[in-house]
Amino acid sequence: MTVLQFPADRRAADIKRCAMKLLDLHGEAANRFWRAEMAELAASLRAQGASETELSLQAGMFMQAVQAEMQRAYGPDLAESTAG
Repeated sequence: MTVLQFPADRRAADIKRCAMKLLDLHGEAANRFWRAEMAELAASLRAQGASETELSLQAGMFMQAVQAEMQRAYGPDLAESTAG
């Protein structure tokens, strides 16, 4: 088992940065941004000696954290638009 100094789902600044960027991007631009972020995360984890299994786990945790941040950021706007 590899011990990571900063588990992907605890990288608060990166999570918020990605979420805010993805809220502004759409379509292929969003896809390109996300693929680049995931490639950078994978490279960083590999450099730390993470296995492919651990890399997959960390990538999934990061993705879930970004999605949760996007929902938190979008939540107030959604609540206002559905309030009568």
